[in-house]
Amino acid sequence: MKRRSLPVAAALTATAALLLTACGSDDDKSGDNDKIAGAGQAAETPKESASASGAPAEDKPGGVHLSLPSDMDLVFDWEKPKDKNEAAAMEDAANYLRALYRGVAKRSTKEAAVTTYSTGDGLHYAQVQINEWIKGGWTATGTLRHYDATTRSAPNGKSVEVAFCADSGKFYGREIKTNKVLKTQPSIADYDYFKIAMAKFPTRTDLWQASKVFVETKAEKCR
Repeated sequence: MKRRSLPVAAALTATAALLLTACGSDDDKSGDNDKIAGAGQAAETPKESASASGAPAEDKPGGVHLSLPSDMDLVFDWEKPKDKNEAAAMEDAANYLRALYRGVAKRSTKEAAVTTYSTGDGLHYAQVQINEWIKGGWTATGTLRHYDATTRSAPNGKSVEVAFCADSGKFYGREIKTNKVLKTQPSIADYDYFKIAMAKFPTRTDLWQASKVFVETKAEKCR
């Protein structure tokens, strides 16, 4: 068995009842699909903070630790938007994913990075995903690639939808007790399409939080 992204796909299905407000699919044909995801979602104060002292160089300046184990590589193969807000939202969408997998590595939903870069349904999503890895007795190893990113701003300038593909074909689970890496053959299950609603934090100009997460699993468009 290959541990691709159970908390991002299979486990997402298992917890669908909990995530109906945070996750959607292409089966929804309503006119709401044209709206910016989470455009009305307000950001909340981060529930934890971390000292910047001793933070690795790759961590966000003045903020929380985002470093990952050396065998866990998140690649963001996308171009920075020209719009300042959209560029900042895209960067913090990447930081949200880094925070999620830092939580996986640290085996904790209470990592300061998780509570800093997410709020509302986005925070709930991250916590559910991390807990599934913990319950399975896994950590992650390999390369998770993100690409074909697009951004859309809400008219009020307080929310940006960041959409992108993810390829977990070289990203595996590793059993913590045995150190065994779990692999399967490449398949359409390696591809997911994300839409993350990033909400601007009201008292800081440099922080955007994931407020909602929509995931299409087995995304043919991402092959």
